[in-house]
Amino acid sequence: MGLPWLTPFSPCRAQRAGGSEYRQWSARLHHQWGALGGGSTGSTGTGGPTEVWKAGTSLVRGWGHHVQERDACHPWCDTCFPQAAYLQQAGLRTAVLEKRHVLGGAAVTEEIVPGTLHTPRPPARYLLCASLTTPCSPGFKFSRASYLLSLLRPQIYTELELQRHGLRVLPRDPYSFTPLLEDRSPPRSLLMGHDMAQTQRQIAQFSQKDAQAYPKYEVFMGRLVSAINPLLDAPPADTAALGQGSLLQRLRALWPLLQAGLALGRQLPHFYEVLTAPISKILDHWFESEPLKATLATDAVIGAMSSPHTPGGGYVLLHHVMGELEGRRGAWGYVAGGMGALSQAIARAAATYGAHIFTEQAVCRVLLGSDGQAQGVVMQDGTEVRSKVVLSNASPQLTFLELTPQERLPEDFVRRIQQLDTRSPVTKINVAVDRLPSFLAAPNTRDSQPLPHHCCSIHLNCEGTHLLHQAYTEAAHGHPSSRPMIELCIPSALDPGLAPPGCHVVSLFTQYTPYELAGGQPWDEKARNAYADTVFDCIEAYAPGFKVSVIGRDILTPPDLERIFGLPGGNIFHGGMSLDQLYFTRPAPSYSTYQSPVPGLYLCGSGAHPGGGVMGAAGRNAAQVVLRDFRRLRWQR
Repeated sequence: MGLPWLTPFSPCRAQRAGGSEYRQWSARLHHQWGALGGGSTGSTGTGGPTEVWKAGTSLVRGWGHHVQERDACHPWCDTCFPQAAYLQQAGLRTAVLEKRHVLGGAAVTEEIVPGTLHTPRPPARYLLCASLTTPCSPGFKFSRASYLLSLLRPQIYTELELQRHGLRVLPRDPYSFTPLLEDRSPPRSLLMGHDMAQTQRQIAQFSQKDAQAYPKYEVFMGRLVSAINPLLDAPPADTAALGQGSLLQRLRALWPLLQAGLALGRQLPHFYEVLTAPISKILDHWFESEPLKATLATDAVIGAMSSPHTPGGGYVLLHHVMGELEGRRGAWGYVAGGMGALSQAIARAAATYGAHIFTEQAVCRVLLGSDGQAQGVVMQDGTEVRSKVVLSNASPQLTFLELTPQERLPEDFVRRIQQLDTRSPVTKINVAVDRLPSFLAAPNTRDSQPLPHHCCSIHLNCEGTHLLHQAYTEAAHGHPSSRPMIELCIPSALDPGLAPPGCHVVSLFTQYTPYELAGGQPWDEKARNAYADTVFDCIEAYAPGFKVSVIGRDILTPPDLERIFGLPGGNIFHGGMSLDQLYFTRPAPSYSTYQSPVPGLYLCGSGAHPGGGVMGAAGRNAAQVVLRDFRRLRWQR
């Protein structure tokens, strides 16, 4: 079957067209979903007439919203929507509503900077180049928010047959490059990959002791990850079951945790230390060279408003080393065509099973019945989509503080959602350049072809953990870092189709920048560009000529990430990944198993267990809970 969002009568096109096309589209939906009728529902819209659709399942996604019609309804997510595919696969009629024009939440590919001729060269400071250059084709295609793949659960690859639906992953090896600023010529650098012997030789430049310790460190971290990995693929232990039933039933509820403890064995105290201690303390135990420690520490602070010296950052480190690609633990890669190609592959899988997916359809309210049960969603134009359950892939704040009537939620629950830590240090900058960066530590060849280090995550301002702490301290006081932590990626080095010939797309994941600037100053264009200029000055020190190579840039501060992608506070995880916001307490105590205080309303995004990243785990787990609840209801009848 065709993809619904591309059909002639997709809602986004039909509503813009109005008249007969809208009526044809409305009639088509009424026939497909068995709509009960039309007329006013008490909600006025700005578009076409108010309609009522009969659905089964609705999915509301992230800041855009998806409604899946059949047995469940889903608000949108910030990554992808595997839950739609799983529910449809199990026989539930499903519909997805996306607010934005593009599918995928934060896992999208967007052509922000058009293809351009190289003359006249615009100044490197402006935001976009469209008005300053002559467009040509193709343009620059960016993974505008999420930009790397590793955490997606391996079961999702196989169960949804994503490769058959077009997903192609480009592994990176080597995967990490840290050039240094030094007086020597050329400066040293640290290149790390899956060849352990070669990585050890690189580390030995700084410390023979660290070179010997690194394989043991990898084994240690791998053992911890193997122990907790099964916890990601199931709901947290049901705390309600711990207070009732027989001893055997209570132990059964705790069995996943007991299994993890047994797998850890004598490593349990070390695991506890990794979770609770500052990551700087853990790394100091293993290593002595600052470039190595700073490079490893980036995985513990990325996306978190915390320093390497902040207690409890170890889980974020584990979170970023627990992924895998093509069976290789800890590997990260690019998605061919950008991250949006992943969302498209999952959407194709869902559509193959019969799910219907609509873009530019914003949800404004979860529809509740007189008994308090979720019955669907209301869209901004007043259309009601009726369903038996609603799954929200939006953040907990958006789901429960904006979309759900507050009088139907317990006061304590609302207060806990309001108190979630959503601080974000992240500003993402997407850059179009007309040449590859040439680093002092590893100059380009004469033909300017990509070298192995161009395919890596390139860590700048990582000569030592003290620089990361300094950058954090400035942001904690309301000032963007003067020497920010920068992770520079060049996906077009492996996927040249993302940019015009000879050009490249550069992803800059930077921190630390506060959501609110000191003195109440706004994140206006002047502030955005001033920070971007600081970032570019830093890159210029490592790779002279970078600034003059810039054709265009897209600057996304924490408020921009919130506004465009629905990430609360700009937090890429829908909320901090600190110990007090994980497992039993994500998003709140007693509500960690995807169910909410509203019967029939489920949370299935990054704000639910096991947390953020392009994982799909929360969606897959939530779908299992919904199906279990459906089976229970049918058995009771």
